[in-house]
Formats: sequence, C-alpha cells, structure tokens
Amino acid sequence: MFFFDSTFFLLILPALALSMFAQYRVKSAYNKYSTVRSAKGYRGVDVARELLQSSGVYDVRVEPTHGMLTDHYDPRSRVVRLSEGVYNSSSLAALGIAAHEVGHAVQHNVGYVPLGLRSALVPVSGFGSKLAMPLIFIGLLLAEGAGSIGLVLAQVGILLYCAAVVFTLITLPVEFNASARAIELLSENRFLTADEVSPTKRVLNAAALTYVAATITAIMSLIRLILIVNRRR
Repeated sequence: MFFFDSTFFLLILPALALSMFAQYRVKSAYNKYSTVRSAKGYRGVDVARELLQSSGVYDVRVEPTHGMLTDHYDPRSRVVRLSEGVYNSSSLAALGIAAHEVGHAVQHNVGYVPLGLRSALVPVSGFGSKLAMPLIFIGLLLAEGAGSIGLVLAQVGILLYCAAVVFTLITLPVEFNASARAIELLSENRFLTADEVSPTKRVLNAAALTYVAATITAIMSLIRLILIVNRRR
C-alpha cells in the first residue's frame, strides 16, 4: 500500500516522533521561561525596537499579532510581529523570541544570502508542495495501466517535492543564524544578565529543533517517495 508500506514505518514514523518531541520541547521551554521575568524588566516590544535601532535598522516597525508563538518577521512589509505573549511580556522567553525576529530583520538589512534564497524559494516551494503529492499519487495509479506516462508524472511530482525539501534545508542556517544574532544582540545591549543568557538560549534552541525535525521529515519523505516510484519501474 502507498500510505502504510514498510517505508512508512521505517522512515516516516521516526521522523514524526522527532517532530512531536520537538513540539513538546518548544512548548515546554516556552511555558517554563515565559513565567521567568528578566531582571531588568524590559518588554518584548521594547527590546525589539531598541535592538533594531542599535543594529542600524530604522525602517522596520514592531507590531502585535494574535495567537501563541505566531511571532515572525515580514520582509515584504518590513514588520516584526510579536505574539500576545511576547509583545507586552518581560519574560526571558519573550526577550529571546523578540530578539530572534529582530535577527531576521537584521539578516534582511545586511543582505544575508540564505535569507534571500529562502525568500526566493517561497513561491516555488509552495507551488511544489501543493502539486507534488497529487502528481505522484496520480502517476502511481496510472503506472498500473499507462506505464511510462504515469511514471513520468510521478517523477515530475518528486522534482516538485524537491523544492520543498531545499526550502527546509535553507531554512536551517537562516533560523540558527537569527538565534545566534539574538543572543549576541541581547548580550551586547545588556538586556540580559550573565545568568539569564543560558535560559534564553534554551528557548531558542528548542525552537530550532522544530526546524531540524521538519527538515528530517522532508528528507525522509523524499527518500520514501523515490523508493516507491522506483519500485514501479
């Protein structure tokens, strides 16, 4: 069966387990350190604005957004959006997350190459991820009767899926670099005491694990699809 063959249990289940563990880690770290207030009492919005200024980024706004852990930097609108639990909070988790999003804005400002590549891949990755699985599924069905035509469709689907995999791979250096910039900026601008650096890093490292898990899941899925299509040749 296409969905529950041996490759699913060997490749996909472990990747899904890692993804679930990563989600648990990020929520656990956030819940723990969102209750630990920073010694100096700065809010996430204050930190974000100060770090943007100190980094020479003057054309990026900081705005609140709804939801939990919905923080992001929008390069098109030049806006850092902070979730409700970060914008007005002075917790270590809030400071780390706010600084991380500023890290993306700084990346954009200095022309960080991986960020530019990821932004360029967004439409290609979105297009590929939507069409890949239907093409592969239809191709495998047609391969039973139409032979080579079905295999060609399935192979096209795999190529499209590759774009999504490349997107997740490029995301890794973008996210790790933003976190490194965040800790550096927070330390340089003395928003954190020496004892607060390690807990803040734990929050960002837990978030980074979710991107690692997403990349591993994408790679394992690609390997599985290639194996399935090759069996139909």
